[in-house]
Amino acid sequence: MKDAKVIELEEVAIRFSGDSGDGMQLTGTLFSDTTALIGNDISTFPDYPSEIRAPQGTVGGVSGFQVQFGKKEVTTPGDYAHVLVAMNPAAIKANARFMDPGGTIIYDSDSFTEKNLQKAGYETDDPFTESNLLDFRKIAVPISNLTRESLKDFGLDNKSILRSKNMFALGLVCWMFNRPLDYIEEFLRSKFAKKPVVVDSNIKVLHDGYNYGMNLQHQTPTYIVHSADIENGTYRNINGNQATAWGFIAAAEKAGLELFLGSYPITPATEILSNLSERKDLGVKTFQAEDEIAGIASAIGAAFAGDLAITTTSGPGLALKSEAIGLAVMAELPLVVVNVQRGGPSTGLPTKTEQSDLLQALYGRNGESPVVVLAASSPSDCFFYAYRAAKIALERMVPVILLTDGFLGNGSEPWKVPKMSELPSITPRIAKDAATFKAYQRDENLLARDWAFPGMAGFEHRIGGLEKNASGTVSHDPENHQINTEIREAKVQKVVDLVPDLEVCGDEDGDVLVVGWGGTFGHLISTVREMRKQGKNVSLAQFNYIKPLPKNTAEVFKNFKKIVVCELNMGQFASYLRDKIPGYHYHQINKVKGLPFTAKELKEGINKLLEE
Repeated sequence: MKDAKVIELEEVAIRFSGDSGDGMQLTGTLFSDTTALIGNDISTFPDYPSEIRAPQGTVGGVSGFQVQFGKKEVTTPGDYAHVLVAMNPAAIKANARFMDPGGTIIYDSDSFTEKNLQKAGYETDDPFTESNLLDFRKIAVPISNLTRESLKDFGLDNKSILRSKNMFALGLVCWMFNRPLDYIEEFLRSKFAKKPVVVDSNIKVLHDGYNYGMNLQHQTPTYIVHSADIENGTYRNINGNQATAWGFIAAAEKAGLELFLGSYPITPATEILSNLSERKDLGVKTFQAEDEIAGIASAIGAAFAGDLAITTTSGPGLALKSEAIGLAVMAELPLVVVNVQRGGPSTGLPTKTEQSDLLQALYGRNGESPVVVLAASSPSDCFFYAYRAAKIALERMVPVILLTDGFLGNGSEPWKVPKMSELPSITPRIAKDAATFKAYQRDENLLARDWAFPGMAGFEHRIGGLEKNASGTVSHDPENHQINTEIREAKVQKVVDLVPDLEVCGDEDGDVLVVGWGGTFGHLISTVREMRKQGKNVSLAQFNYIKPLPKNTAEVFKNFKKIVVCELNMGQFASYLRDKIPGYHYHQINKVKGLPFTAKELKEGINKLLEE
C-alpha cells in the first residue's frame, strides 16, 4: 500500500453540516473539545435554525458548526471552511458560499437521492456543478450504509442506527486531522452511562469511521496542526454563556455574598440559567420565572435582600424588563442584566447573532434612567466582564447591563482558568452605622448610597419606584427631582474611575483607526493584523466600556486621519460616538445578516477608505 501523504498546516477551518437531527452541533463540539485538549488554539461558530424541527432535508433546516484551529493564536472561526462535512444535499447548497476555494468536501453519498436533491431545491442531479463547486476535492462516503453495517448486530431499529452516523463522520475527520478518540469515548460513556447500548454503538461507529479513513489514503492526505505555543496554566474549552455564569459565581465568592439568578428561558441566553442551576453546591440560587418581568422582579427582590442579583435575557426580553430596570435605577440597587443579543426586531432571528440592542441598553427606558453598559469581546472574555459588571454594581450601587451576543454565547475557545487570588477585590457598599444611616445619603466622591437590607436592625427604610428625598421620604418636590436626576447620571459617569484607558492595537497614530465594540473583536483584530503585515497604516480600538466611555477616548481619536466604526447593526455605536465624542467624521461598516463579519469584507471596506 502506498504511504499516506501527511501535510502540516498552520491553521484550518472545518464545517460540519447536516439536517437539524443529524447531531452536527454535538459533532462539532466534540471535535473542538478534543482539539483544544491537545493544545491547539480554537474558535468556534455554531450556526443552526430557529425552528425546533425545520422540514427535514430543506436548506432552512440545515444546522452547521464551524471550528478553526491552529498552532498560533486563532481569533475567528474562519471566513471560509477548508473542509466541509455534508450529511445531505441541503448542506451543500447552504454552505457553498462558505467554502474556501480548492477545499475538500466529504459527503454522505447515501443521502444524495433524487428526493433529497429536490427537497434542497436542486434542479439537476449534479449539486456540485449547480452550486459552482467544481474546483474542490469531493469525497463520496456512504456514511448511512456504513453505519448500518457497523451496527447490524446491535439489534437496533433503523432510526436508532442512523442517529449514530454523526459519530462515523466524526471518526473520519479525527483520522484526517490526527485527533485522538480518548476524550470522545470518555464523553460518550459519561453522557449515556445509563444506556450501555448507546455507548457501545456510538463508540463502535466512531472507530469504524476512523478506520475507514485508511481507505481514503488515495483520495486525501492526512493533516497535522501542531500545538499552539501558549502561556503555561490550566486551560479548558469554554463558551461565552458558560464563562458568563462562572464569572458571576467567582464574583459572588469574592464579594462574600450569595448569588441569585432570576430569569426566563430565551434563546440564546438560556444556557447561563442552566449552567447556574447546576451549581447549588456553590450556594447558587436560581429561579426559572414564568415570564421576563417576573424574572427581573425576583432579581430586584434578591438585590434588596442582599444578594448578588442577576437576570439574563436577549433583545425581546430586555424590552419587557425595561420598566423594572427603571425601578432598579430609582431604588439604586445593585443589579446585573445580561443581554445575549440576537437578530431582531421582534422574534427576528433567534439563533443568529447581531449587535442591534446597544441603543436599547443605553436609552430603552422611560424617564432619565441611566445605567452602566459593558460589552464582552470573546467567549472567554465573558467571564471577566461578568465579574467586572458585578464588581461595579456592588461597589457603586447601580444597575449594570452586560452585552454579549449569540456569536460569543454559543462560540467557544480555550480559556486559562484564573486563580481567585488573581481576580480584583469586590467590596459591597454594605451600611455599617445604624446611628447615622440615611437611605439616600451619599458618598461625596462616588455619589453612591449605602446598601441596607432586611434583617439589619436599625437600618429600616422606604424603597420603591417613587422619587424620594435624602431621608427616604416620598417627595414630589420639583427641585428635589431635578437634583436626584442629575445625581443618578453623575453616579454612572463616576464609574469612569473603574474604567481602564482605551488601548490601541497597532500604532498610536496613522491613516485609519478601526473602531469596534463587543463581540466583533476577533474578526477586527485578525483583519487589522493582516493589513498591517501588508504595510497598511491601520490600527484598532475595541470598546468594552460603553457607558461611561474610557476617559481618553477623544485623545485616541484625534491621532488618526480617518475613523471607521464596524458593527453588526445599522450604525448604533457610530451614532452614540457622534453624540458623546463630537468633532470627528465617523465612517461606517455595517452588517445585519445574522452572521459575524468576515475578514474579507472588512478588508474591502477599510481599503476603500485608504484609497479615498
